[in-house]
Parts: sequence; C-alpha cells; structure tokens
Amino acid sequence: MRLNSTIKNSSFLRDSFTLLSGNMWAQFIAFLAYIFLTRLFSPEDIGIYTVFYSFIDVLIILSTCKYELAIVLADTDREATAVSRHALRLNTIISLVLLPLILVLHYAGKTTGLLQLSFFTSQLPIALLIPLMVFFCGTSRVYSQIFNRFRKFGQIALSEVTGSTSGILFKILFGLPHLAATLWHSLGLSLGTVLGKIVSNINLRLLLHRFNLPKDITRDDRRSAAAKFRNFPRYTMPKDLVNSLSYNLPFIWLAMYFDKAEVGLFSLALTFTFRPANILNNVFEKLFYVRVAEKVREGKSIRSDIFRFAKTLNIIVLPLFVIGFIFADSIFGFIFGGRWSGCGYYIRCLLPWIYIMLTSTSLMFLSNVFSKQRTEFIFYIILFVLRIGAVLAGILTASFQTGILLFSISGAIISFALLVWYINLIRNYETREVV
Repeated sequence: MRLNSTIKNSSFLRDSFTLLSGNMWAQFIAFLAYIFLTRLFSPEDIGIYTVFYSFIDVLIILSTCKYELAIVLADTDREATAVSRHALRLNTIISLVLLPLILVLHYAGKTTGLLQLSFFTSQLPIALLIPLMVFFCGTSRVYSQIFNRFRKFGQIALSEVTGSTSGILFKILFGLPHLAATLWHSLGLSLGTVLGKIVSNINLRLLLHRFNLPKDITRDDRRSAAAKFRNFPRYTMPKDLVNSLSYNLPFIWLAMYFDKAEVGLFSLALTFTFRPANILNNVFEKLFYVRVAEKVREGKSIRSDIFRFAKTLNIIVLPLFVIGFIFADSIFGFIFGGRWSGCGYYIRCLLPWIYIMLTSTSLMFLSNVFSKQRTEFIFYIILFVLRIGAVLAGILTASFQTGILLFSISGAIISFALLVWYINLIRNYETREVV
C-alpha cells in the first residue's frame, strides 16, 4: 500500500513538473518578448490588443459551452470522443456566426451612432480576426482535454510552448520599425496571437491519432453524451461566462470612455500579475481535477493533498508579492522602459486580489467534482454585480484608476468567499463520504 502511494505521488510530481516546466518556459519566453514588444508597440497599441483578446476570452466560453470539461469525466473513451465531437461542432457553428454579427455591429455603429465608441466600430480589421481566434482557441481546449484524459501532459506543454513562441515571433516581426504606420503594424499583436494559436492547434491535431479513439461515433452517441453532461452548458458555462464578462469589464466597457494608453498600462500590469497566477492555476487545476475526481470516486480522503498544496503555494508566493507591491514602479520602468513605470499603481491594486485568487481558483474544479456548479454560479453573479458597480463608479467619477481599484477589491472579496466555500466542501466530503 505504501509503495503504491509512493508511486502515485511520484507520478503526480512528475506530471506537475512537466506541465509547470512547459508553462513556465512559455511564460519566460513571453516575458523576454515583452521587453521588445513594449518598445516596438505603444501603450495604446497594447490597450487595443487587450480589448481584442477580452472579447476572445468571453466568446470562447460560448463556443464550446464548456463541454470540453466533460472529456475527463467520461466513463469510456467512446463517450469522451462523442462529447469532444459535440464540443467541436458547437465551436465551428458559433465561430461562423460571429463574422456576420461583427459586420452588423460595425455598420450599425457607423450608421446609427449608437455604438460609436465600440471596438467593432473603431477597429474593424482587428475585430474581423475574432471569429478565427475563437475557432482555434475552442479546438485547442478540446484537444488539450483529450490529452489531459490520457495524462499526456508533455504534449500539452509542448503545444503551449510552440504556440506561444510562434505567436511572439510573429508579433515581433509585425512590430519592426519599417512596418510602423502600416496595417501590418496595427494588426501585429492580434494577428501574431492568431497565427501562434494555429501553430499550437496543428501540433495537437497531429498527435491525436496516437490515442486510436473510436471513429464510428454516431449522432445518437453525441446526443447521449451531450444530455449526460448537460450541467456543463447549464451551470458551468453561465458561471464562466459571467466570470469572464466581469473580469473583462475594464476592457469591454470601461475602456470605451478612457485613453487607450491608460488601458495599456493596466493591461501590462494585469498581464504580469494575472498571467503567471493563471498559469499556475491551470496547471494545478489540470492535475488536481483528475487526481481528486479519482479519489472521490473511490471514497478516499482528499484533504491532505489540497491543504498541503495550499500551504506550500502560499509560503512560496507571499515574499514575491511583497517585493512586487513595494518596488512595482521601479521594476516595470527598468524592464519595459520608462513609459511603463505608470503600471505601478495598477500592480498595487491587483496584487492582494491575485494573492487570494491563486489558491481559490486552483480549487474551482471542486464544484464539478461535487456537482455544486449551481451554488458556485451564485458567487460569480454577485461578483459580476459588484464589478458593474466598480466600472460605473469609474465612469461617473471620470477616473480609470478609481474604477480599477474598486474592480480589484470586489475580486478579492469574492475570491476569499469562494475559498471558504471550497474548504467547507472538502470538510463535508471528509465527514460524510471518506471510507
């Protein structure tokens, strides 16, 4: 028994290292690239790009209806294949619908004036890349969950590294000085991201044949799988959609009323606080989702795994967050250039929220494991309402900084409430179910 436990723990550590090394390498490459990108592109360029990606972040949730999360939970490979194909079909249909919708919004804004401040009216060439990006992000998520089901974490990490590296190279190429003031330069950040995601997709697709998944999936198979996992579009998708909308409110709504250069400063601050945290969250969620789901099915304890992870994580990140809070202006000004030192204010607004979120978001899979998506959804509705209030306060006071401060405070409050709720779920399971 002890040997078996040791083997499982070593396997978990190996998987953790594989995913973390791939993600951290991709993050390191992105960090080096931003040293160049912040000198090739202005804060306004990065502000516009962030608005573009905010729409992707929201629409990708609709494109698959979160069915990709069911791939890991499926009882058989046939069922997993059926639900993955259902997700891919939804993704294709929704991506195709987006193109005419964007054109309608653009020309409605031009003719009526009601949407004059909108991204679709002012940035049509970039907006037209949205359907393409949504499609390839959706397929990438489905493919990644298939690899996750078979514990092929190395392929996931390789795909993320190749996609990230390719995207960065394209961005640098389009940002070169001789292309300044051209359409290629204005499209550079967005188009580079799309091309990088295409490279990542090609890599994953070429490796899929190794699994020998069933090919004779019927319409009835897809319908049966969709019905079985209907809680994902019913609860998980609305929850994630509300969460994504609330997270992206500063870029989708608040940014309409303020200088895009200020939006760019906040964007860079958010990128280098939220992105590393999000990478860690995604890695631990992938690993714990499979591990905890297996233990719950077997009626085994999960408390020690989760609480040990939370303790270790907090010991490591707390000193880093303190340093970042104190020296943010100097660090960003030195690394990215003097015009980016204004990121310091936003770093100090964001760090308390991100510190709490690091633990709480890594445990968000517990709502799926214990079928508590409906309750979790309520937390995100409350967060959405709080963030609407924060954005409105920023607009009414004509202060982008005030809006962001209140936005971050609301995130910290709900992240802490979710963490308390997740801990309570674990305690209830340990009390009632553990054999």
